[in-house]
Amino acid sequence: MPTTAEPILSRYLHNRGHALGLPIAGTFELTARCNFNCKMCYVHLSEAEQRRRGRELTAAEWISIAERAKDAGMVFLLLTGGEPTLRPDFPEIYTALKKMGFMISINSNGYLLQDKILELFANDPPVRINISLYGTSDETYRNLCGVPAYHRILTNIENLRRAGVEVKINMSLTPDNMRDMEALYQQAVDLDVNVQSTPYMFPPIRHSMDMVGKNCRMSAEDAGKFMAKYKTISMTEDEFCRFAAAIEKGIATSPDGDACEGTPGQGIKCRGGSTSFWLTWDGKMMPCGQMVEPAHDVLQMGFDAAWKATIADSAKIRIPDACATCEMNKICHSCAAMCYCETGHFDGKPEYVCQMYRSFVDHTLRYWHDVYGGKTPKPTEKGNKNED
Repeated sequence: MPTTAEPILSRYLHNRGHALGLPIAGTFELTARCNFNCKMCYVHLSEAEQRRRGRELTAAEWISIAERAKDAGMVFLLLTGGEPTLRPDFPEIYTALKKMGFMISINSNGYLLQDKILELFANDPPVRINISLYGTSDETYRNLCGVPAYHRILTNIENLRRAGVEVKINMSLTPDNMRDMEALYQQAVDLDVNVQSTPYMFPPIRHSMDMVGKNCRMSAEDAGKFMAKYKTISMTEDEFCRFAAAIEKGIATSPDGDACEGTPGQGIKCRGGSTSFWLTWDGKMMPCGQMVEPAHDVLQMGFDAAWKATIADSAKIRIPDACATCEMNKICHSCAAMCYCETGHFDGKPEYVCQMYRSFVDHTLRYWHDVYGGKTPKPTEKGNKNED
């Protein structure tokens, strides 16, 4: 199975962008609407609720912003939602952005990726389509998303692969689908697509600050357990033993994601507000789509001014001292967004995340010693084929 490790060129561009203050990567959240109603979603709004909160940017506005972002240095662009392909003008937006030369990826639930959308991607494919696969049965989909969509999405993925479109599967694990994890992973292997799993569900504070620290998710103990279990099924024996040995020594490990990474410290650890930004469906620029602040109105301020303000405000954010000095700070991948969503403050200690990673370490080491006797293979250059 091909790797999804970040290309050297991407790292180079982000490093240069950081030095020069350039927005190398952007996310356009084209809509908050979705044809699913997933219990744990952080952004989904009904059409009526979205209208009460504001209006979606038009296709012309998205295209205009993209032109300015390109001039400012943007190379990588993620189109997301809600469900971005739900917009009737999605083909118009996508085609215009492709002509600008961006390296475009798309987040989708996969349900609408057929007919004209499939033809669009087959003729002019994105770099990758990230499809959230929530289960291996219509029953699981019905319970979690409100739509019995499994078989339709599976067919759509198969058609995309036949059309030569790169696909990655994202597994978001919740109490409603956590028992499907191994079957989900095997499904990805059978489809010959890359796969990433996360049991951490951000509290949906973009709906309401009343949701701080809350979501339809597993207990922190179970989340850590399933995080460890995923390592055991996605790694070879040598890879897992090497990984566990590093965990036992407190050595840094790779985060389960290709966007949120960095060195633990007092400020934002990822690229948010440094070389990347998130633009919401109503035109607010933020460092990360999980946050509600800082937020700057691009239509009112203009792209350049909003980007400069985002850089300045992001540089002021500080995570808890307890995180920077924690003995697990090279294992735990807590971030500013997690702190804010869990506590309502950037400098609040995210206890749920702390407990989740303690559980992850405990279950990883326990499995390593019980099953492999604490085996420590010799170092090798071979990497994990399924991890980001």
